[in-house]
Amino acid sequence: MPRRKRNAGSSSEGTEDSDFSAEHTDSSESDVHTVRNTRLTRSSLRLSRNSQDIKQSADHDESPPRTPTGNAPSSESDIDMSSPNVSHDESLAKELSLKESGLAHRPKRRRFHESYNFNMKCPTPGCNSLGHLTGKHERHFSISGCPLYHNLSADECKVKASSRDKHVEERTLSQRQDENRHSARQQAQLALTFSELPSLQAQTERQLRYKEKVTEMRRKRNTVPLKEQKDKYTEHRQTHGSSREPLLENITSDYDLELFRKAQARASDDLEKLRLQGQVTEGGNMIKSIVFGRYELDTWYHSPYPEEYARLGRLYMCEFCLKYMKSQTILRRHMAKCVWKHPPGDEIYRKGAISVFEVDGKKNKIYCQNLCLLAKLFLDHKTLYYDVEPFLFYVMTEADNTGCHLVGYFSKEKNSFLNYNVSCILTMPQYMRQGYGKMLIDFSYLLSKVEEKVGSPERPLSDLGLISYRSYWKEVLLRYLHNFQGKEISIKEISQETAVNPVDIVSTLQSLQMLKYWKGKHLILKRQDLIDDWKTKEAKRGSNKTIDPTALKWSPPKGT
Repeated sequence: MPRRKRNAGSSSEGTEDSDFSAEHTDSSESDVHTVRNTRLTRSSLRLSRNSQDIKQSADHDESPPRTPTGNAPSSESDIDMSSPNVSHDESLAKELSLKESGLAHRPKRRRFHESYNFNMKCPTPGCNSLGHLTGKHERHFSISGCPLYHNLSADECKVKASSRDKHVEERTLSQRQDENRHSARQQAQLALTFSELPSLQAQTERQLRYKEKVTEMRRKRNTVPLKEQKDKYTEHRQTHGSSREPLLENITSDYDLELFRKAQARASDDLEKLRLQGQVTEGGNMIKSIVFGRYELDTWYHSPYPEEYARLGRLYMCEFCLKYMKSQTILRRHMAKCVWKHPPGDEIYRKGAISVFEVDGKKNKIYCQNLCLLAKLFLDHKTLYYDVEPFLFYVMTEADNTGCHLVGYFSKEKNSFLNYNVSCILTMPQYMRQGYGKMLIDFSYLLSKVEEKVGSPERPLSDLGLISYRSYWKEVLLRYLHNFQGKEISIKEISQETAVNPVDIVSTLQSLQMLKYWKGKHLILKRQDLIDDWKTKEAKRGSNKTIDPTALKWSPPKGT
């Protein structure tokens, strides 16, 4: 009889035992018990030897005990403290015997509350994070689920949750009865008979009675003196400010207020489910996507939008005035009324469909703030959000019959001590890898040439920004060397001609291996192979995505 193949990862002794049992399948039960005892004896022998080695090493090493993974235990729960009088080899032998008998201890299930991080706290002042707006959870960590923020207590939320569940059960029962009645009516016959008319009339009358009931409830409203009501709302606003929801009583009927409370609880419950599934993390980027014009863009980083907007997960933005909204309906109504078709400010460049607008952060503060918040969704190192007055924003757009669509922008200080010509630069994701980034960089250096200054971007650069700038500096230097006809060249001349900082020129030459130190002098090597490669790529690319200096209609602002 052929031998079975050895299983991967099994020990040699275990293989012998498996072969032995395979070759003697017709043996008696006593032989089987003998094999099991042999296995247990061998395992116990190995465990006893291991325990002796562990004891000997423990006598020589007083380091803390180690977990089975090899790491130092993080808490006392990682060390077995249940039976200190039982030796290590006896406990392992007991565990092995349980495995042999099929009664091995199963891991305990994690309780629901273990999924919560108890180090997190609700941001509402004075809240202890207990209770939930839905009445179904014991704790909360955001304003959307805070009972205190909604001027309620945890017990009130539980009472409202039970009443909502009762109402849902009654409504479900009523719908089932209607469905059964409708199915029975269809099974009887398709044509209506006189016997069915009373049931149809009863159903219609029931709907009419419910409609009249809702109308009557909406007419009712608690009559509170107007002055007393205003004083109460004013006192609440002065005491709590924006840390509490405004008082909603007597603003509308109790029926509509209850509908609004149900919608709040349902939205909070959906957000809690997403958080437990790991799709939403507290303090992380809760805005996952934005609807911007005809595009839906996935975001990359966190942006400090107000929490009432950030917790929605998706924002809707007007691509012309950059106002952000909560729903598609609000965006549609806004677009019907919005009169903006291009950025505010002065149009200082136009060639074809490409235009550049100069926007002053002091004159158009709201637009520039919205632009910075939008840019932070795609930039990691950006820290400017609201203090936009000392900056000028140069917004590039692409025009069609519907308006000027945002392509990208860069900002620069009005008075830069270090002659930075760019503070922040961004190309919108839908226009990336199309040459618009280099156009923005080239336009910033064109402004520096008009100002007769040498410019450089503000550090630190983002990863994509560094790649774009190095590619631009490489093209500028290769173009300059291709057109240069003299014998001697200096970095100062290159800097004055291109408005690129000498430090950036030297670093680019070193990366291209075109800078060499020989006999006490730095020499620039004209590598013809790199120039030929650049010429080939330039011919394939064409001249569509380039800046024309003659199309610029701009003079430096006063005071710069």
